[in-house]
Amino acid sequence: MSALKVSIVSGNPQPGSRTVAAARRLAEKLGDSDPHTLELSEIASEVFDFSSTKVLDAKHRVLDADVVVVATPTYKASFTGLLKAFLDHYGAGDLAGVFAVPLMTIGSDRHYLAAETQLRPVLVELGATVATAAFPVATSQLDHLDDLIEEWMTSNAHGIAAMNLMARNLSAGD
Repeated sequence: MSALKVSIVSGNPQPGSRTVAAARRLAEKLGDSDPHTLELSEIASEVFDFSSTKVLDAKHRVLDADVVVVATPTYKASFTGLLKAFLDHYGAGDLAGVFAVPLMTIGSDRHYLAAETQLRPVLVELGATVATAAFPVATSQLDHLDDLIEEWMTSNAHGIAAMNLMARNLSAGD
């Protein structure tokens, strides 16, 4: 069985964040021990330049993935403006054929549904298949990240199976 090819897009404006660390751990648990990781903080100065080759390359790396973990801290009960600016490079339907997992690090239980109500609809509008529930990670629980991921994977087993099936079918077509 082919492993999922996972890309991570981190909308955290700080490089090396807890958000990207959580996304990497999730990607590992999904079966990709070396996911492509795009920290938008590294291309932030070019994210509003629609002719930027760095942004275009990043966009294509996401499109080449089976699964993209779209990770962001919660800002003002939503996702970061940096992530929004990057996602604006995609048109409606451009992410067709890509599974997306919205991941948000949250500082308060009041933001538990932010990934579902704010980030998921944008990913769906862009054409991504969001076959699992979003993965909110309370920063106070990061010490228990593996347990949280296991719980999330158990409760989303059907969606994860669909992602694996798609990857296997695409690999068979190569």
